[in-house]
Amino acid sequence: MAATMVSSAGALLAMLSENHPSLKLHALSNLNAFAQFFWPEISPSIPLIESLYEDEEFSERALAALVVSKVFYFLGELNDSLSYALGAGPLFDVSEDSDYVRTLLDKAIDEYASLRNKVADSNEEASNIDPRLEAIVEKLLEKCILDGRYQQAMGMAIECRRLDKLEEAIMRSDNAPGCLAYCINVSHSYVNRREYRQEVLRLLVRVYQKLPSPDYLSICQCLMFLDQPEVVATILEKRLRSEHKDDGLLAFQIAFDLVENEHQAFLLNVRDRLPKPKSQPFEQSIARETESSQTEDAAAASTDVQMSDGANATSATVSEVDPLEATYAERLTKIRGILSGETSIQLTLQFLYSHNRSDLLILKTIKQSVEMRNSVCHSATIYANAIMHAGTTVDTFLRENLDWLSRATNWAKFSATAGLGVIHKGHLQQGRSLMAPYLPQGGAGGGGSPYSEGGALYALGLIHANHGEGIKQFLRDSLRSTNVEVIQHGACLGLGLAALGTADEDVFEDIKNVLYTDSAVAGEAAGISMGLLMVGTASEKAGEMLAYTHETQHEKIIRGLALGIALTVYGREEEADTLIEQMTRDQDPILRYGGMYALALAYSGTANNKAIRQLLHFAVSDVSDDVRRTAVLALGFVLYSEPEETPRIVSLLSESYNPHVRYGAALAVGISCAGTGMSEAISLLEPLTSDVVDFVRQGALIAMAMVMIQTTEAMDSRVGTFRRQLEKIILDKHEDTMSKMGAILASGILDAGGRNVTIRLRSKSKHDKITAVVGLAVFTQFWYWYPLIYFVSLAFSPTAFVGLNYDLKVPKFDFVSHSKPSLFEYPKPTSVPTATSAVKLPTAVLSTSAKAKARVKKESEQKEKEKSVGSESTSASAAEKSKPTEKDGDSMLVDNPPEKKVEQEPSFETLTNPARVVPAQEKFIKFSEGSRYMPVKMAPSGFLLLKDLRPDEPEVLSLTDAPAAAATAAPAGGSTATATTQQGSAMAVDDEPQPPQPFEYTS
Repeated sequence: MAATMVSSAGALLAMLSENHPSLKLHALSNLNAFAQFFWPEISPSIPLIESLYEDEEFSERALAALVVSKVFYFLGELNDSLSYALGAGPLFDVSEDSDYVRTLLDKAIDEYASLRNKVADSNEEASNIDPRLEAIVEKLLEKCILDGRYQQAMGMAIECRRLDKLEEAIMRSDNAPGCLAYCINVSHSYVNRREYRQEVLRLLVRVYQKLPSPDYLSICQCLMFLDQPEVVATILEKRLRSEHKDDGLLAFQIAFDLVENEHQAFLLNVRDRLPKPKSQPFEQSIARETESSQTEDAAAASTDVQMSDGANATSATVSEVDPLEATYAERLTKIRGILSGETSIQLTLQFLYSHNRSDLLILKTIKQSVEMRNSVCHSATIYANAIMHAGTTVDTFLRENLDWLSRATNWAKFSATAGLGVIHKGHLQQGRSLMAPYLPQGGAGGGGSPYSEGGALYALGLIHANHGEGIKQFLRDSLRSTNVEVIQHGACLGLGLAALGTADEDVFEDIKNVLYTDSAVAGEAAGISMGLLMVGTASEKAGEMLAYTHETQHEKIIRGLALGIALTVYGREEEADTLIEQMTRDQDPILRYGGMYALALAYSGTANNKAIRQLLHFAVSDVSDDVRRTAVLALGFVLYSEPEETPRIVSLLSESYNPHVRYGAALAVGISCAGTGMSEAISLLEPLTSDVVDFVRQGALIAMAMVMIQTTEAMDSRVGTFRRQLEKIILDKHEDTMSKMGAILASGILDAGGRNVTIRLRSKSKHDKITAVVGLAVFTQFWYWYPLIYFVSLAFSPTAFVGLNYDLKVPKFDFVSHSKPSLFEYPKPTSVPTATSAVKLPTAVLSTSAKAKARVKKESEQKEKEKSVGSESTSASAAEKSKPTEKDGDSMLVDNPPEKKVEQEPSFETLTNPARVVPAQEKFIKFSEGSRYMPVKMAPSGFLLLKDLRPDEPEVLSLTDAPAAAATAAPAGGSTATATTQQGSAMAVDDEPQPPQPFEYTS
């Protein structure tokens, strides 16, 4: 019966009332075939067809159900349609490729997933789920696996909480490791509930371990999320005990990857579960061997021999000491160093020092344009210097401006001293001796100023942030031995930073004692410090803290505690809901403000819809501006895993009539899009940088710097525009203090860490970096308390590729960046002073650069023996002294005609280990074919362990902590971009006093 012959379903519907079953069957099968054409005609007869389905004696009930299902589908009644499709049993063919089947399958999966989730939430039995629905979903999963659509099958299995099917899909796939990686990604990005995510990861770990060659790097990342340090320790120990060098390298790589997530308490747990290495295994074995037969003197003598003449002494004992044991002990020592964070901190410190490209002239410009009596801008300059040199250990600017610095009084002095902690961040060995001149000298309040003593204790915390084992006790003693609230304030902040997330009971008690003195200044720091100590533990101590907020009268203490309570629920998601509910319903706006931070941190990086809805609700409905501002700002923390969503979500809020909401929108974009250089983020912030309200401009400038950090002008021309805008604001005498402060801080953040760090809130393995998130959360508190600005340094992560050999040394080798060198190069050093402030700057710098140019030209003159070029260059350099901005460009044209430059720009660049690799550059990094070293895992940046493919050849090492080489390179480059090492920029400043020498005022 062809479709063209049937013009109406009337006859078929009439047949349904006939008594003979074969007529009914004929009618039903045709109605089924033509349902999509005649459903309007069939729909009034649905009750009749339903009665056939319900008639138990009718043999073709399933067909009747299918017809009803199709008609309901076309009527848009999907629930009824699905329930009849289930009644159709095998006649509902999941493999049919039609809109009807596809839509109902989607509906079936949604229905099944929501039922499974309800069962999981209420801990009921799964028996009340329709087995027919389950059968359809299982059929669909099976079909996906058979068709090779494994990712689809795994996604459905995860959504429907069918972990048995998830395991089956992975094991039957043709690329199990790839599927596992996909599942990890899905579970972090799309599984909203924390407990279920842990179940998925537990399953993935089990499956990983069944594979013939397990991916231990991924297993250990999962175990870290599951908080199973003992299993990680076992895996590491097995690798360390292996006789293969590659297993040792793998263990070190796992340790470095774990360290990148900055989970101090977990790392120390892993380290403490590894056996302690026997320091000097050979000597101990000698002592053991000779104990019974020799006297102690003889044993000591044999040890001495071993020390002086290793080869001879050890050869005797090699038979006793298993070389494997010696290797194991050596590896243990190394891995404990990595897990404690010392190795990576030391390497980062050396990298930031040797690659420092900070431009001291920018600071000089800021210092000269800031009025001395404006203490806010004076302090902001000190903050900017600390951020600009974070972790580089270069304090040239401070040393050269001591009398300017000494004008800081009271809290400004506290901040100035604390800034040293940011500059020397990670200097674990010398940290205390560096700060010694400022630290409290025995007894309560020694001879120095309590402000610089408090600042020094805070600085020690910043130096040892998240790695405070060595300094914790000293900070505790300092806290106990003083009653001066300023020193207590510094000691509390320092202690919170050093013991970050360790939940140390004794330290908590010490800080609590300070809180209970009810001093506003010390209490504020104590509240924040308790949160830092208990970060992410969801400890019941949060209840004690909440109780105290209702007892004290001090706003400062309530605010410190509100933030502290929020820190304790970091990453706990739905576990924190009760506490969040309590805080957000409180009468006190400061506690509701803390509730916004609690929401931000509990759901940080989850992009959880419920959290976003709650925050948006408070952003538009709360009566307190502080709460509204923080609610919008908190969106940045919830959304940083999906930065492209943030500008879209806050775009309307950024146009709000309320300046606090606009400020929040700016910082939300700054936080979630930090370091991405994302175009949409920059477009949203641009209008806010010239807002009518001063503090909105401040927030927008800081946020813009956070987004643009490590983005070059070649990648986005707006970076250059923004730098010029900052300079204009700083130099403008009529600009108000708030936006001036924003511009000064933005200058610091833009060039942070000697232009070698970015802000990263997630590690490369998609884990949240606890220290970074916590650092930014406390940093945003600077609205109330400027010294907290330094917390931003916790979010900095070096944009470095550091390849390490088996001895954890940095061998020299080359790899390639397949992009134009100009795309990712450092900003030109002289661009800032010459653009608009030429008049304000001493000519010394320009004359130095002119001399350097003249010298370069003289050399080329000797080579080519062309006198005309020589005369031109001299005139150019002479003119340059008198008229710097215009002639600078001209003389550059004489040197390099622009056409030549275009020809010379290669399409790739050779980088030498260790190298600066900015986030946008990572996709261009490739290892050369015939390279001597290959990484254990392919990654474009971070700490990578290298396999040496030619171990017999001698190695050349980098990062031997000798920056002299960089200094010698500076003069040769003159004023070109290559001469922008730290020493180069320091020289430019050092050379400035030279021009007055001919005047000789000595008499």
